[in-house]
Formats: sequence, C-alpha cells, structure tokens
Amino acid sequence: MKRKFFLLIAGFVMTFSSAQNITDGLRYGVDRTTGSARYTAMSGAFGALGGDLSAIGINPASSAVFITNDLSFSLGVLDRENNATYFGSEARGIDTDVAINQAGGVFVYDNVNENSNWKKFTVGINYNNTLNHDDDVFIQGNGNRSIASYFLTLAQGIPLELLQLQGGESISSLYSFLGETEGTAAQNAFLGFQGYIIDPVDAGNPNNTQYVSNIAPGRFNQEYYATSTGFNGKYTINFGAQYTEQFYFGVNLNFHAIDYVESNFLFETNSNPGSIVNQVEFENNLSVLGGGFSAQLGGIFKVSDEVRLGLTYDTPTWFEISEETTQYLRTRRTEDGQSITAVVNPNVLNVFADYELRTPGRYAASAAYVFGKQGLISLDYSYKDYSQTKFSSDFSGEFSALNNSISSNLQGSSSVKLGGEYRINALSLRAGMQYEQSPYKNDMIVGDLTGFSLGLGYDFGEYNFDIAYARAQQDRSRQLYDVGLTSVSNIDTTFNNIVFTLGISL
Repeated sequence: MKRKFFLLIAGFVMTFSSAQNITDGLRYGVDRTTGSARYTAMSGAFGALGGDLSAIGINPASSAVFITNDLSFSLGVLDRENNATYFGSEARGIDTDVAINQAGGVFVYDNVNENSNWKKFTVGINYNNTLNHDDDVFIQGNGNRSIASYFLTLAQGIPLELLQLQGGESISSLYSFLGETEGTAAQNAFLGFQGYIIDPVDAGNPNNTQYVSNIAPGRFNQEYYATSTGFNGKYTINFGAQYTEQFYFGVNLNFHAIDYVESNFLFETNSNPGSIVNQVEFENNLSVLGGGFSAQLGGIFKVSDEVRLGLTYDTPTWFEISEETTQYLRTRRTEDGQSITAVVNPNVLNVFADYELRTPGRYAASAAYVFGKQGLISLDYSYKDYSQTKFSSDFSGEFSALNNSISSNLQGSSSVKLGGEYRINALSLRAGMQYEQSPYKNDMIVGDLTGFSLGLGYDFGEYNFDIAYARAQQDRSRQLYDVGLTSVSNIDTTFNNIVFTLGISL
C-alpha cells in the first residue's frame, strides 16, 4: 500500500477523531464553587441573601445588596482522598492542593436623585474557582481481564497492512499517519501490535482484519494510577440595581476557562500458562484547554425586614475545547527462553480538532430569614438537567452516539443547601449542610454528594477575616477503559476544604 504522509512539524500531528465520553461533559459542566470563607461555611446557601462576592456567582442580584464598596480575596486548601476497591483489594490516593478560590470586588453607586425609586447601582468583577481538578486515584488488585482485551477490541477490523511498518517508516511516522487518516482506535491497535500484545490470525495476509491476544486468560496483577491537575474558572462581570427598599436585580456576564491535565498509567503482570507477554506498562496523557460564555439573571425580593426570597436563571454555557494527547507502551515477553523488552514510544503529540460543548442551564430558588442583627438562616434549591449536555463539531454526526448516550444515562439533578449564621458582637459563627443528587440515572456510577460546613469570621470594621471548613463525600465507580478492559473500581471520595478570606470595605 502506498501511503501519503502529511507535513509533520516537531512531532505534532492533527488527528481527526478523539474519544470524548459522558465523563468529559460532566467534568466541565459540574459547578462545585467553594468561594469565600463565609460562603463556604454556610454551604453556599446565599441565593436570597447577597452581600458576598461569591454569592454573586449564584444570584447576580447579590451585588445590589452591598452598601459599601467591597473587595475580597479567598485562598483554599483542598484535600481529596480516594479509597478505591478493586476485586476485593483496597488502595488509597490522596491529593492536597492550595488554590485561589475567589478574588474580586463590587462598587456601589448611590443614585443622587433621592426622589427616584432606583436607590443604587452596582458593578462587580469577580473570579470563582468552580471546580478544582487536582486529584490522585490509585487502584490495585488481581483482575480477571487483561489490558490485551483493550488493544484486541480496537484492532478487530483494521487491515494488518496498516499496522506493519513499511520500508523507511518509523514508529512515529506510521502512528502519525494512522491518526491523520484512521483515528485513535487504529493508533491504539498499532501500539498493541508493535508491542507484541496482539498478533494477526493470518500473518501472511496483508488484508487480515482479525487478531488474537498473546496474553493468556487467567488472573492479572494490575496497578492503575490516574492523576489530574487544573481547574474550571469563572470570570464574572456583574451589574446590579436596587429598586425601592424591596427589590434587587442583577445580571452576570460569565467568561469560563478550562485548564485540565490528566495522566493515567497501567502496570500489569501475569504468570498465566501460555502467555507470551507477561508485563505491560501503558501510559496515556491528556491536556485540555477551553473557553466558554454564559449569562445569569437574578432577583431578590425583601418581603419584610426578616424574610427574603431569591430567584436565578443560568443560561447554558457554550464552550469551545481543544485537546492534545500522548501515549507510551512498554511490554516484556518471553521468546525461546529469553526475556525481551519492547518499547513503543511514538513521541508524537496528537492535536485534535476543536469541538463545542454546551452544558445545561440552571434554575434556582432561595429563601432566608434574618433575625435582626443576631443571625440568619438560609435555604437554596437548584435544578440542572444534565441530560441536556450536548457535544458538537464541524464534522456532522461525529457526536450523535455520545449525545444519545448522554440523554439515556444522565438526568436532572436537584441540589439543596442550608446555612445559618449567628453573631456575637463582631464575631460570627456559621454552619451549613448540602445535598446534591447524582447526575446519573444509575447512581452506582456516581452517587449523591452530601456534606457539611463550619466557620467563623470577625469584623474589624474596615476589614474582616473569615475561615471555613467544609467536608463532603461521594461514591462513584471508575471503569479503567472504555472498551476491552472495562473492569470497575468502586471509589469513596472525601473532600476536605479549608478556606481563608480577607475582605476590605472601602
């Protein structure tokens, strides 16, 4: 077969297909804002209260509640612990990260016309970290399915001629060619073939499309490590206004950023009779950058001095996302009594065509009761239909199967947050609790999230200092690979978050 190679520059190759899944849509669509310490200590139940920079992110009318110009900066320490169970074996992964949770300010402009019902206008600029991606997952156990099944599944139907090096070809050049013309499935089949994990049924036929595994059935000692870093961030421009003494209105223009890096590594060994390959090391690296836009409309109604109600609508968020990947494979096999190592390192960066993602909008209602200057209690409810998540690209129909799978497997998710604050002179004591329903119809894949929070703050007059602690727990299952090696590990994740906020009133 004659192959026409495209221009390669420094190991980069534009690949026409990638492998997005439901997890990708949720990774960029879930909002886990920790925000300021006061916001965190009350579990984010601020929709009807306002007066907090992070509260602007859930109800843009919150800015209109401010009386003075305010600035705040929040630093968070997130500790995430994953306890994984895989074929009866337990393993633990822990990651601790320090990040900027929130930074911004709101500026209040009183209406100089005292006879107008419009009392004041506000402008706010704020950043919130809506999801911290720093995570470490370690899975180990004695599995009953080999990584060979992954390569074997992807190879079936691909002509042998495409996987064999021709005269003058290198691992890198053929891997690049397959990415440009056949896609990622062929690239992985090529790795498996060149790593001696799979062999053709008819080795003498270049048109052979059926393959067999060189790893015999049995038990497999497997260690799987996945680490990720990055964040979802929301940069907000806010406009608010107060009408009479009862109504507060606001609108947010949100600019979203995605920065996500993941690396996963599988180490597998076996001593099964008949196995030619006894050890496999398989590494995949993913880098994601994205930007998006959304808007929010909100209002707060001050029914009386004690009772406040809030409503918010978040539009869907429209993202444009780019991805890059690299892969590496190393195997050890036995031939004629000799142990031989094969390293398949294409040293090629796959650059995928950009795609679009639309994450669903959100509806929220809230209520609060204020006990004069002594304290308050607040309740927030929100609803987000994750089945409306949609992928799209310039290639017509590329994501049809994925979008159908999203519609079939995801559902609307309700969230309830309850928070309270009690003041003793300049000292404020706070607590909260939250519940978030699983976005999956099958909550064995991802369970409900539950948590509680505590905190305190001290008002020094022109500035205030707050500290909060929040803890949440969620169970989920992680499938090692999308095809072939689809064994599942059950993971119990605990989130511990400590937040410090410095606020300044101008």
